[in-house]
Amino acid sequence: MAGWTILIRWRESSQSSWVTLGLKVCQMGLRFGGNDVGSVMLEENVVRAAGVTNCTTEEELRRIIRDAGFRPAQRDTLYRQYFLN
Repeated sequence: MAGWTILIRWRESSQSSWVTLGLKVCQMGLRFGGNDVGSVMLEENVVRAAGVTNCTTEEELRRIIRDAGFRPAQRDTLYRQYFLN
């Protein structure tokens, strides 16, 4: 599944992951320079085995990106971006 990224053309990807630390910390990471939040996990066993049970939806990822002041965009595994309405 493709991940979600914020449009910043002049730098490489810096992911602010929500899986291990949650959505609020992910949103803070965006404000401190992150430009990728990863993707919605369909099945994640490693982090869950460690006792972390964070989960989210595509809509929630879009919301936290917008609330951080950025425009959400979908990317593929080669980091080509596809804009959303």
